[in-house]
Amino acid sequence: MGSNADTEVKQVLLSGAMKISLFSLLTAILAIFAVTMTTAPPAATAQPDAQTAVAGGKIDLQGTVNTRDIGGYRTYDGAKTKSGKAIRSDSLEKLTDADARKLAGLTVQTVIDLRTPGEVQFAGADKPIPGAQPVSRPIDDTGLFQQMLAVIQTRDPRKQEEALGNGKAEQIMLTMYTTFITRQESRNAFGQTIKDLANTDKATLYHCTAGKDRTGWLTYVLLRAVGVPEGTARQDYLLSNQYRAAADAALRQQVKQAGLMQNPDLLIPLQEVRDAYLDAAVGKMEQDYGDLGKFLTRGLGLDAGTILKLRKNLVG
Repeated sequence: MGSNADTEVKQVLLSGAMKISLFSLLTAILAIFAVTMTTAPPAATAQPDAQTAVAGGKIDLQGTVNTRDIGGYRTYDGAKTKSGKAIRSDSLEKLTDADARKLAGLTVQTVIDLRTPGEVQFAGADKPIPGAQPVSRPIDDTGLFQQMLAVIQTRDPRKQEEALGNGKAEQIMLTMYTTFITRQESRNAFGQTIKDLANTDKATLYHCTAGKDRTGWLTYVLLRAVGVPEGTARQDYLLSNQYRAAADAALRQQVKQAGLMQNPDLLIPLQEVRDAYLDAAVGKMEQDYGDLGKFLTRGLGLDAGTILKLRKNLVG
C-alpha cells in the first residue's frame, strides 16, 4: 500500500469531526481470515429514556462529540453519582484551546487514554489539558491495524462485503466485547482505571477513540460497581448512539464521496453500540466469573476496600 494512498485514506477518515472508531474498524479485518459466518440481524436497540439523558450530562466541546460526566445517576439506595468525578469521552486530539480550558475548569487531574499506539499515531495524541496528567493505558493490540487500512484502500466492494457483510461486522463486535473479559491485559487496564478513580477526589477523564466500546464497557462496570441499577448503566452505554449519530453519518457519506466504499453502511455495526454487544460482555463475565462481584474482585483485582473508596468518591 503506497504512502500517498495511505495519506488519502487517513485524510478522509480524520476529516473534520468525522473521526471513525479505529478500534472498531481494526477488528474488521479479522473477518477476512474467519470462516464464513451468518448471523441473524440484531434485535432493535433500546433507546435511552429522557431521565437517563438528563443524568450523565453531555459536556459540550468543539473537538469531541461524546464527552459526558457520569454524575446524576440514582443508585439502589437512593443516592446519586457525583458530578465532577468521572468523565467519559472520545479522543481529545481535536480539542480547541477553549475546550482544554473548559476541562481544566472542571478540575480534570488525570486523562487516561485507552487507545493503542497505532490509533494514537494515526489520529494524533491528545491535546494537553492544563494541570492534567496524561496516562497511556492501551487496550487491545495493533497487529491488524495496517491490514484494516488495506481493506478500505482496496476500494473493492466485493472484498469489503466479504469482510463486513452478512452479519460478519456484528459478529466481529460481539467477539471483541468478549475480549474485555478474556484478555488479562484488558482486565488489568480496566481494573487499574477503576483503582485510580477510587484513589482521587479530583476529576478523572478516560477515553478511547469513539468513546463507546472500551469506554462504554468501563463506564458500565463502574456504574454497576457503585450501585447504579443495571438498566440505568445500560442506558448510559446506549447514549453513545445519540451523541455520535451525526458524526458517524457524516463519516459514511465522506467515505462514499471519496470513492473508498460503495456501501459505507457496512460500517454501521462497527460505529454503533448495541444491547447485543453489551450482552456479549456481560454473558461472558457471568460465564467466567459467576456475577459482577466476583468479576470485580477476581477479574479486575479490586478488593473490598477499593470498592468502598470508589463508592465514597463517586456517590453522595
